[in-house]
Amino acid sequence: MSGLLLRVLVLLALLCGALPAFATPQVFLVQNSGWMEPFYADPQSRFKPLVTELALAVAQPGDALVLAAFNQSLPGAPSPKALMSAKVGEGTRAQVTKALAGLDTARKPGGALADTDLGEAVSAAMTQALGGKDGIVWLVTNNRNSPNNDQATAQRNREFYELIHRGGAIRTALAFPLRMQVQGEHYRANGLMVYAFAIGPTGAQALERLLASGSIARIITEPPARLKPLDRNTVRLVPRKVEDAPGVSFSMGPGGVLRADVASGATSPSAKIGWNIENTMYPYTIASASLSARSKLGGEDKPVTLGSARVNALVPGKPQPLASTLQLPVAQLPSQWSMDAIKSAGSAYVLPGTIEVHLADQKLNLSGAFRERMAALFPGDPLPDIFTPPAQVQASTAVLPIEVRVHYGMAPLLAVGGGLLALLALAGAAAYAWMRPQRAYVTVEDELRTMHARAGADQPIYDKAGNEVARLKTTLFGHQLTDLREGAQVRLGR
Repeated sequence: MSGLLLRVLVLLALLCGALPAFATPQVFLVQNSGWMEPFYADPQSRFKPLVTELALAVAQPGDALVLAAFNQSLPGAPSPKALMSAKVGEGTRAQVTKALAGLDTARKPGGALADTDLGEAVSAAMTQALGGKDGIVWLVTNNRNSPNNDQATAQRNREFYELIHRGGAIRTALAFPLRMQVQGEHYRANGLMVYAFAIGPTGAQALERLLASGSIARIITEPPARLKPLDRNTVRLVPRKVEDAPGVSFSMGPGGVLRADVASGATSPSAKIGWNIENTMYPYTIASASLSARSKLGGEDKPVTLGSARVNALVPGKPQPLASTLQLPVAQLPSQWSMDAIKSAGSAYVLPGTIEVHLADQKLNLSGAFRERMAALFPGDPLPDIFTPPAQVQASTAVLPIEVRVHYGMAPLLAVGGGLLALLALAGAAAYAWMRPQRAYVTVEDELRTMHARAGADQPIYDKAGNEVARLKTTLFGHQLTDLREGAQVRLGR
């Protein structure tokens, strides 16, 4: 297990420190043991171009890319052996092409063709090339797992699949069986297998993005066989027919999100939804399973009434109808006079949630068509038996995101806006009245005087001799005399 060269580890550490947050390290392990001889010897072989195009399709600019050859590690003959390591950029195609050009079948120190150890290669990629961090490991192999020239390849493959299913670091495992007929001096082959192992949550998210973007499908047109996980996202629900309640309608949004559009006046929104339930676990058929579902919206966790409590013989690519009744959380929806409704006026208030479908007592069978395909690509190899799901996988959960969208219209916003305008007008009138000088008539010793003052003013009043005999206090509501001196001849008005 001397593994990848130290310079790869150092370079990967430097690259990962400089990569953007979304960059995903990718490791390509290319088998070059004796069993692979026809893929290298046949002049018509498309083996190396396939590896080149796949690596360039899935490795995004900025990703750290490691390309390594593997067989079985022996003293003096380490495996895997690094062919190149770089940060993906403009010159990556030339680097990959050059690295693969000189690659040929490996030999043991004694001269015999090298053996194969799939588990050793994958473990080295995770612990050494990725350094225990998240990423994607690609394994290109003819699926002949034969450490120390062990002829019991079926048993060795079982050990390899145990590594996949029991390894907690491997979040997603996919297999792409490909037809490629090649003839060498010693062996011939009908096909090879490309595995994709998503390591850690970041690696799983990156692999999902690659599948969704079609990057892999542009190079490998065959659908991937899922090895892991088999306990989640095993089915998909697609609305087929909706019997809307008054004020409620359903539709599918981007990314498979179910949207429930609710009018603000709807008081008890619920709907009968006819789904298509689809098996997403190619190449497995869900022979039987019991079904249940729950909706989690607005803090409420309620059961969804299903038309059938079981599903049988659900084959990938052949959906089955499933009826249901879904209740929406009326009590959790804001009233039309709430602040949430006012802020959402003219658009929609969105309440996110999920519908969870649970399959229990799940029994899976490997599809007959897949068995036939594998037998044709790998004749004499009992590999399909190894695709049998682990015994502990007897239940699974699928999650459908849902958005409840309430449309309130403009009435609440207009009402609140009108009220604010009225308050502003009243405040403006009060301010004007406060600032505008008011006229007051005061008679002092039979002499009529005219005084001007703003609200809040307090002015002295003098008699003819210049003595202060009173004060004039002005408010928004008029004038009044204060501090009137005894015997003074002062009055408001004429």
